Amino acid sequence: MAERRAFAQKISRTVAAEVRKQISGQYSGSPQLLKNLSLVGNVSHHASVPLTEAVDPVDLEDYLITHPLAVESGPLRDLLEFPPDDIEVVYNPRDCRTLVSAVPEESEMDPHVRDCVRSYTEDWAIVNRKYHKLGTGFNPNTLDKQKERQKGLPKQIFESDEAPDGNSYQDEQDDLKRRSMSIDDTPRGSWACSIFDLKNSLPDALLPSLLDRTPNEDIDHQNDDQRKSNRHKELFALHPAPDEEEPIERLSIPEIPKEHFGQRLLVKCLSLKFEIEIEPIFASLALYDVKEKKKISENFYFDLNSEQMKGMLRPHVPPAAITTLARSAIFSITYPSQDVFLVIKLEKVLQQGDIGECAEPYMIFKEADATKNKEKLEKLRSQADQFCQRLGKYRMPFAWTAIHLMNIVSSAGSLERDSTDVEISAGERKGSWSERRNSSVVGRRSLERTTSGDEACSLTTFRPATLTVTNFFKQEGDRLSDEDLYKFLADMRRPSSVLRRLRPITAQLKIDISPAPENPHYCLTPELLQVKLYPDSRVRPTREILEFPARDVYVPNTTYRNLLFVYPQSLNFANRQGSARNITVKVQFMYGEDPSNAMPVIFGKSSCSEFSKEAYTAVVYHNRSPDFHEEIKVKLPATLTDHHHLLFTFYHVSCQQKQNTPLETPVGYTWIPMLQNGRLKTGQFCLPVSLEKPPQAYSVLSPEVPLPGMKWVDNHKGVFNVELVAASSVHTQDPYLDKFFALVNALDEHMFPVRIGDMRIMENNLENELKSSISALNSSQLEPVVRFLHLLLDKLILLVVRPPVIAGQIVNLGQASFEAMASIVNRLHKNLEGNQDQHGRNSLLTSYIYYVFRLPNTYPNSPSPGPGGLGGSVHYATMARSAVRPASLHLNRSRSLSNSNPDISGTPTSPDDEVRSIIGSKAMDRSCNRMSSHTETSSFLQTLTGRLPTKKLFHEELALQWVVCSGSVREAALQQAWFFFELMVKSMVHHLYFTDKLDAPRKSRFPERFMDDIAALVSTIASDVVSRFQKDAEMVERLNMSLAFFLNDLLSVMDRGFVFSLVKACYKQVSSKLYSLPNPSLLVSLRLDFLRVICSHEHYVTLNLPCSLLTPPASPSPSVSSATSQSSGFSTNVQDQKTANMFELSLPFRQQHYLAGLVLTELAIILDPDADGLFGLHKKVINMVHNLLSSHDSDPRYSDPQVKARVAMLYLPLIGIIMETVPQLYDFTETHNQRGRPSCVAVEDYESEGGNMISQTVAMAIAGAPVPQLVRPSSFLLTSSTGRQHSVFSAESSRSLLICLLWVLKHADETVLQKWFTDLSVLQLNRLLDLLYLCVSCFEYKGKKVFERMNSLTFKKSKDMRAKLEEAILGSIGARQEMVRRSRGQLERSPSGSAFGSQENLRWRKDMTHWRQNTEKLDKSRAEIEHEALIDGNLATEANLIILDTLEIIVQAGPRAAPAAM
Repeated sequence: MAERRAFAQKISRTVAAEVRKQISGQYSGSPQLLKNLSLVGNVSHHASVPLTEAVDPVDLEDYLITHPLAVESGPLRDLLEFPPDDIEVVYNPRDCRTLVSAVPEESEMDPHVRDCVRSYTEDWAIVNRKYHKLGTGFNPNTLDKQKERQKGLPKQIFESDEAPDGNSYQDEQDDLKRRSMSIDDTPRGSWACSIFDLKNSLPDALLPSLLDRTPNEDIDHQNDDQRKSNRHKELFALHPAPDEEEPIERLSIPEIPKEHFGQRLLVKCLSLKFEIEIEPIFASLALYDVKEKKKISENFYFDLNSEQMKGMLRPHVPPAAITTLARSAIFSITYPSQDVFLVIKLEKVLQQGDIGECAEPYMIFKEADATKNKEKLEKLRSQADQFCQRLGKYRMPFAWTAIHLMNIVSSAGSLERDSTDVEISAGERKGSWSERRNSSVVGRRSLERTTSGDEACSLTTFRPATLTVTNFFKQEGDRLSDEDLYKFLADMRRPSSVLRRLRPITAQLKIDISPAPENPHYCLTPELLQVKLYPDSRVRPTREILEFPARDVYVPNTTYRNLLFVYPQSLNFANRQGSARNITVKVQFMYGEDPSNAMPVIFGKSSCSEFSKEAYTAVVYHNRSPDFHEEIKVKLPATLTDHHHLLFTFYHVSCQQKQNTPLETPVGYTWIPMLQNGRLKTGQFCLPVSLEKPPQAYSVLSPEVPLPGMKWVDNHKGVFNVELVAASSVHTQDPYLDKFFALVNALDEHMFPVRIGDMRIMENNLENELKSSISALNSSQLEPVVRFLHLLLDKLILLVVRPPVIAGQIVNLGQASFEAMASIVNRLHKNLEGNQDQHGRNSLLTSYIYYVFRLPNTYPNSPSPGPGGLGGSVHYATMARSAVRPASLHLNRSRSLSNSNPDISGTPTSPDDEVRSIIGSKAMDRSCNRMSSHTETSSFLQTLTGRLPTKKLFHEELALQWVVCSGSVREAALQQAWFFFELMVKSMVHHLYFTDKLDAPRKSRFPERFMDDIAALVSTIASDVVSRFQKDAEMVERLNMSLAFFLNDLLSVMDRGFVFSLVKACYKQVSSKLYSLPNPSLLVSLRLDFLRVICSHEHYVTLNLPCSLLTPPASPSPSVSSATSQSSGFSTNVQDQKTANMFELSLPFRQQHYLAGLVLTELAIILDPDADGLFGLHKKVINMVHNLLSSHDSDPRYSDPQVKARVAMLYLPLIGIIMETVPQLYDFTETHNQRGRPSCVAVEDYESEGGNMISQTVAMAIAGAPVPQLVRPSSFLLTSSTGRQHSVFSAESSRSLLICLLWVLKHADETVLQKWFTDLSVLQLNRLLDLLYLCVSCFEYKGKKVFERMNSLTFKKSKDMRAKLEEAILGSIGARQEMVRRSRGQLERSPSGSAFGSQENLRWRKDMTHWRQNTEKLDKSRAEIEHEALIDGNLATEANLIILDTLEIIVQAGPRAAPAAM
């Protein structure tokens, strides 16, 4: 053993021993042996820090300053530092769906409305990491981009592909088989092995210059040039990605917040035709959900009358606005179900007589008998004309029908775009929703599968259908309510429907139903705004119909909407004195009490003006207690006052024309004030009705108040039922949210007292009320919280950043706001599980952080906060950092501490500091327009507080609040740590942006106190991960990932050396816990995830200082400390150690290439055969390395060979680590032992089975050394521990490791490799050659025939599959059998018949890359098989060329290695 060479001491530093020491506690001294001092000079003791302990990272910022790169420019220069445009803050205008932005028409708005409008119109504030997509999370090897990168591969020719398929040799095939078939044009085909073919074959052409004398050096150069030419640049493009689900390090960009739409349905109303045409008929459509008993859309009014019919109403109808002429509508359905009906209601002009009488002519007259009944029809027309002239502005209910929507959708099939005709008729056996089709349609579709259940509820893929509705039911005057309608609809679905026995009104209504196109033209929103694209305003529009979802929809508001729907339901005038029978209700929206104060805000129906000042309900003839089914849609003013109200006036309409009888007689009045204590009034109302006009100042009172001297119907009892429903993105309709917003706005405007509910809140009571309203946000309904999420979080953040001044005192609300945010975020997480990504991040919150959140009052181009700022208040101040801090933090620097400890009242810093900071910030404002100044009425505040205010920085306050919180608040914050981490990072970037510090030196960007808070926070969270990983596995997994992403983000903005120290702190906590764990794999797995996320940083290579160890000799030494200092050049004295340090996980390597050191250390520890309990992590750690290397391979920044060499240098220790694992690698070379190597192999067994693939004699001959007269070493392993058992890696893991090895060998600097190979012992060289031989076998070309045969087999996961596959392949004769035997090692071992080795952990997914689909898609096309063979051939070619290159380097190193080997 004294003869062992340097490599044995360095590379074989037994990781196993360290693991035993740390984990099993059985360590008994280092097995390392020192190098013979006569061979090499001094020995460095860098490796004294065990691999299981974290080393101190180099101070990256200092290192970059003290070790400037000699190169001024070029690709290497870009490796040294992050690019200057790495982070950008972008303000993107938000896309507006409509041509004109939806904003209130009023210029004067109250603060809350102003905040809402700003929230819906301001630009998105985006922090963009410009190169983020170059990180490993977006590695093209794990995406569909793999195939793109494989385009243009040259076709490699292999003799195995050209071999005959059997015994039949035809003449024309003979010629083909005699052609040159191998890649180097030598005409030796596999057919030559047949004696018959050999005798009959033509002689080979002579090779030119074969016998010429050529110097060996020239041949070497020629070979070298030929090997280097036409090489494939990206090795990993030829290798399938490891079998992983979505990479854990990928955080996809959140969706832009946008208006919510369900599945959209386009309904076109084509024609409405009755048996007789005597008067205009008015129609409306709406959707109803029977199960939920809810109307799920507003009404769509359409007019299909002929011009002649419309002319009958001319005196009563003003010119029609184009917006009211729509005949097509887009309905949105968020929750499609089998219970949705499309209900069509018809009305006609009021006339004398009840509904039955008026409908009779439509039931008895037929179009065919028009000539026979000519006189009767003329009489009916003239009567109708009279009623239109006199009663044209009143309507009466007429008829209705319903279409079971899902029957139409499911029967119309899917994905066929030609239309289907469906006829709906009440007369058929199946009932009124049954359908008939043209025979051609039925014939074409009879064999298609019809969907059922939830599948049938998709409205996006069915084939457009044209419906002909043939029957209507006449309205029953006493059954007009929605409750009656739901009963009818439920009844329609029964086989013995009551409706079927009714006599129908025959008609023909033609309707087209189809999935709505994505961007329909000529579309109007529910507010009548034109949606892009709208090329011509004169075209008949399509209306978007507002949805009232059947259940809550959790989507934040993004557009201004302020609508009110009024539903008069019933009236009871049974006990009213006098004549009041034909009753209509006139509805007006008033801004005052004068009759002229009615506002033109009521939407018109069809063929009328766009807006009107009044709306009338339909009249039920001679009914004193009518039901109503009207929907009156009102555009609410942005700012409501106490005088805004709805006025209802009840009229008796005189249907018969009598002398001295007015057309309408008022018979009652009632009203609803729009505001009650500042809140919009909505819901169900049962109102008393006054017989007289209301008195002065009635509008501020409710009609329930008994006003003196007024007469009421039925002794002031409630007789009129009405419902108000608001669709508003301004009014929250939640008392807790309303109170919070009202208090915050009162604070902004400094308007006291505040009226909230029945309370008047004075300024001295405001603090308690504000705190209680913040904590009461917990009680608010989740749906309004989500709808107003952006504004709510903005306001809470504002309270943290600018503590308000109340009654001269600064009130600290940081803690209360932090608690409220934690509570809201957790409520969203628990209740909206479907909205989460793979890391448990709620999509609504990620969108808020990414697009909406910004530092308050830091708006670009905004000279002052004013209306543009977030709450633009003048009454905010800040406090000094307090002098007390929790002792638990152990932070004892003497400096000004945080002001945010909630238990401490604020004490200002010295006036001088204060003034200096203000002057500094003002100077900054002048020098940089981006930093908006916060102009305050300073004199006012000085009188209040005796000092000028400054603002806090949100990230500093957030970090401090988090550090000092405890109990349930801390737990809530930990549950959703990602949210606060991402908020903090964005706040930090915005702060740097607005203070022009994005280019400042990183050490001066943030104050020490903030960095201490971050360090304390990271430390406590790491200890939570370590202490709770067994109890709260799911939460700890999320917390671990959140922390990793946070540190990854910090690497882009903070002092990177500081962030490395945080990583080390986390590692230290894990290491200390690992000592005491019997089964460490779970915690090590968490650490691997943590490391993988940190290493996914887009500038991972730069963070590893790739230029530090290979700096030119003249540059300063890359010392980490004086103790480890050494020359950076290859000087004679330290050259050996220098090279060795690059190839081993030495202390300098792990310090300077910090992240790469951690990755390779993890690999070395986990792959070590003695690492107890870590075997299950092999695949995970190998995938991490594979992912990094494949990402570097495809990264355009590293395409230059010189740069790639620097990147490969970070992975040189990988060669040694893989050399140590040779006994554990899957044996791709095995051909004789058909059972394959057992999963556990004893070392001696490995030896006795001929585990040495290449004899040592051959190895020495290659190395150019004399054959040693030595006894063969007793062990192939580097360490001689007797009888150790090794678990064998899976074929997939082994293959991944070997491709990583080849990548490093391909791109590493040849000089460095040569120097290191020179130092290898015979044993080590032997091991390396074995490894290369294994690579040859692993990446051997399998042959097109193999792919085809595999394709023809039915793959089953059974134990005998291996034998069956072997039999199928070996079924042919001759040279083909030879070829198969060569590659049998790859095939026989695969349980699923893949030529790529074991796939025991394969998940069955459709999106796998080409080789995985072998097990799934049995019938591959010829093109796919060709493609697989092409890639396999190119991979085999490239792998063997890399191996040849490496062998050449070993040969070149041989003469120098020879003396040393003796």
